[in-house]
Formats: sequence, structure tokens, C-alpha cells
Amino acid sequence: MTTFLPAMLTPCTGVCCLDAQGLCEGCHRTGDEIARWSQMGDDERSRIMDEVLPAREATRT
Repeated sequence: MTTFLPAMLTPCTGVCCLDAQGLCEGCHRTGDEIARWSQMGDDERSRIMDEVLPAREATRT
């Protein structure tokens, strides 16, 4: 029997380069957030994607 796990939520865009502020130029996560992403629960990942990252993106434009 094959068990399928749901896909992990991720904001990754494949543009993986940290800027001078330590934020990824593609997804706006910090290096620490990227490193911890697979250990975070869905609630924490959702909060970062829905609240934290849009706020960061808005301040970078």
C-alpha cells in the first residue's frame, strides 16, 4: 500500500539568493526560516506565507 503525504507549503520561487538584509530575493524568507522550513508545522508556515512574507515584500518595493 502506498501512502501519499500532502505537499509541503512553500513560497520558494527557485530564485535562491540572500540580499544584504539576509532575505531571499525570490521568496523573502530569512536564511533561518529557509533552514527551519521543513521542521515547521503547517500553521507556522501558513502564518509566514500569509502575513510575514507579504509584509516584507511590500516594504521592499
